[in-house]
Amino acid sequence: MFELPIHASTSLIRTEQVEVSFGRDVHALRSCSIDFHAGAFTVLLGASGAGKSTLLRTLNGLVQPTRGRVVASGIGDLTERKQLRQHRRNTAMVFQQHHLIGRLTVLENVLIGRLGYLSNLASLWPSSRNDRRLALQSIERVGLLDYALRRADQLSGGQQQRVGIARALAQQPRLLLADEPVASLDPATAEQLLSLLHGICRADKLTVIISLHQVELARRFADRIIGLRAGTVTFDGPPEQLEVHQAGELYGKPVLRAVA
Repeated sequence: MFELPIHASTSLIRTEQVEVSFGRDVHALRSCSIDFHAGAFTVLLGASGAGKSTLLRTLNGLVQPTRGRVVASGIGDLTERKQLRQHRRNTAMVFQQHHLIGRLTVLENVLIGRLGYLSNLASLWPSSRNDRRLALQSIERVGLLDYALRRADQLSGGQQQRVGIARALAQQPRLLLADEPVASLDPATAEQLLSLLHGICRADKLTVIISLHQVELARRFADRIIGLRAGTVTFDGPPEQLEVHQAGELYGKPVLRAVA
């Protein structure tokens, strides 16, 4: 079991009584108050439709709360445009479907992570020497330096997801959000990718909030598990406190005892 980071008691971002509704009948989040700790690897667990993706999109400002607010440390309430723009620069996102531009090289895709720091988007190519250095360092950290000049659409799914992580690292974020990044990968590749991401989180003291379906992976890598069901937090604690029946309730079915 991994030890909690020493600085994990420091709040980086929090939701205060956040509710998100789509129309009159769809309540994606219900009275959600969570304090996310700096430097911690937090896993969101829950079935499809539980509210995991909505929570992540609320944390990066892509979804505005119907009620309540999101507050980022050192920035403030994210309902203000200026604060939200600053927060988005500090927040990177890794997606399930990679969102790479296939015809561009790995290096060019990773350089997209520097867009938030440019006053003129046309200046991305040719990029600055510093940006290229940061991008190449990020590519090296995910083990793909030999592929830096290869087109992204020539890579495997696992390699493309590593490019997505490198792009996020090139942004030099304080907060990294990942929405089911291993859902489309085989079990061995998924474990390798999470191990890589967890190691980077530890080395950089980076705060990671990641949604998963795999209870066994959450138990192995998380400092903290937050369980969601029907938009409500039903579990919040360290992995060793998640009982088998609680994990089963998150998905509305029994979970094999082997994952305990």
